[in-house]
Amino acid sequence: MGALTDSFGRTFPYIRLSITDVCNFKCGYCLPNGYFKQENKPGFLTLDEISNLVSALSELGVSKIRLTGGEPTVRKDFFDILKNIKSKGKINNLVMTTNGYKLNQIADQLIKDGINGINISIDSLDRNKFKEITGHDRLPQILEGIKILQDKGFANIKVNAVLLKNINDSEADFDSWEQFVKENAIDFRYIELMQTGDSLEYFRKYHVSASVFKNYLIKKNWNEVARVADAGPSINFVHSNYKGKFGIIAPYSKDFCKTCNRLRITAKGELRLCLFGNTGTNLRPLLQSPDQKNELKILILKQLNFKKESHYLELGDTGITPHLASIGG
Repeated sequence: MGALTDSFGRTFPYIRLSITDVCNFKCGYCLPNGYFKQENKPGFLTLDEISNLVSALSELGVSKIRLTGGEPTVRKDFFDILKNIKSKGKINNLVMTTNGYKLNQIADQLIKDGINGINISIDSLDRNKFKEITGHDRLPQILEGIKILQDKGFANIKVNAVLLKNINDSEADFDSWEQFVKENAIDFRYIELMQTGDSLEYFRKYHVSASVFKNYLIKKNWNEVARVADAGPSINFVHSNYKGKFGIIAPYSKDFCKTCNRLRITAKGELRLCLFGNTGTNLRPLLQSPDQKNELKILILKQLNFKKESHYLELGDTGITPHLASIGG
């Protein structure tokens, strides 16, 4: 069986694997009312199901997996999952996205168990704004966690913020991040707010084009750099006077989907070909035994024929995604 390739010639070495929908933050653009458990619904993928899934994916040419949520570290077996995936030799790039809630407590363990990269969501460096956005006054502990990682020599740290009109889109906000990357060898990226099924009113109120930040970077003499093969969708910028880098993730920009290199699997085992696709394929029945691996690989390969050229967000099509926590962002 060949590697994962779609009908547009795009290959997919990169899987975003959600391991839980649960999050302990209440960010307005994702879970403004917090997470509510759905009674009598199937639980999240077990460690054994994840192990069977990753074995099949690695044989289909997947070399990079991002663990996401919700907040992945709320799972009690998070480190068991991490170690299990690292034991599969072909997954040479295991990264995670986290809100950093416990980062100062688990930084040492993350390094010890071989995580290759960490993306941390920080929507503002202003402590009061951070609390307003997330519902938690945890910014100092998160920044402490970043410092622990840096002091241990951990280099692959990215910080993400969702760009929100009249909340974190001012020149003063941009200046504070510029000072941050001047002093820290960290990639900081603004993500343009995306409309989901549950968020139309919020989207209309807070959406602002990522071009406002790009214009700021151009004005401050930042230089755009070429994209590397298995990277995410960020357009990156460097400056000779700064230790860190800036990035922009702008899903409404022209040709955003042309370089798509990732598929998503939800916390309950559904393969999603796109963050905003209209269909999902339930892989879970084929995750119960290692003996089902060939059947699982055939199903995944067949689904690639249905991957569309674009997410069509610019047309207002949000697919079946109710909120970002449901699919791992």
